[in-house]
Order: sequence, then structure tokens, then C-alpha cells
Amino acid sequence: MGQPMADDLGFLLSRASGQVVRATNAALAEHGLRVRTYSVLVFACEAADGLNQRELAGFLGLDPSQVVLLVDELVAAGLVERQAAETDRRTRLVVPTAQGRRVREAAGEAADAAVEVPLGLLGDAERDRLRDMLTRIWTATG
Repeated sequence: MGQPMADDLGFLLSRASGQVVRATNAALAEHGLRVRTYSVLVFACEAADGLNQRELAGFLGLDPSQVVLLVDELVAAGLVERQAAETDRRTRLVVPTAQGRRVREAAGEAADAAVEVPLGLLGDAERDRLRDMLTRIWTATG
């Protein structure tokens, strides 16, 4: 029997994404993270003044209620804090702790190594093209 879904791009993207996510989750587990919590931590670390949960939801393409739960996990682990914004004391910003920055660095190395397993089949130029194509699709659809 052939592979009936081999020409279905949606199916292939979903399967490839699943492989990358599983490999990354396995590598992040030793740091107490999963892809989604790691993503929140990365965004918090990259934002100079922190991010509010609505911004995080937009970046991650998640419902704000899901982001609240992810941030709660990171707060409980001591990796981020919620701080009042200087401009609007009602707005709570997600800001990394010093421990959060250390964990993000170590977890990033583990995640990068894990992605090498499924993506190791591609050369550098192929990865660059894939990254460019996926970025175009992602940014065009919000």
C-alpha cells in the first residue's frame, strides 16, 4: 500500500511539526518545561520590559486563558514574575527572574540539539528556505 497522504501538505506539516515538538518536549523536560512554557519564557526573556499576557497570546496564537495557565506554571517554578507596568499599574507584565534567564539559556541549548534530530536531514540552505517559507505563511495569517 502506498502513502495516501504523502501529497497532502497539511498532513505533512502536521506530522513534521509533531516530530519536532515531541523531540523538543523530551529535551525540555529535564528543565521542567514543554514547548509552550518554553516559548513563553523565551518571549519574556527577549522583551526588555516584559510582556503582558495579551501580547503573549497574540505571539503564540493561543487563547489568553491558555497563556494565563502557562504563566502560572512558570511563576510557580520561579522562572517568571508578574509585575505591574510602570505606565498602567492595572496591567501585569510577565518578566523573567534570574533563575528563569538561566533556565532559558540551558533549555535553549537542549531544544536546539533536539531539533537537530528531525531537521538533521536538511542542509543549511534547505533549512533557511524552510524557515523563510514558514515565516511567510505564519506572518501572513497572523
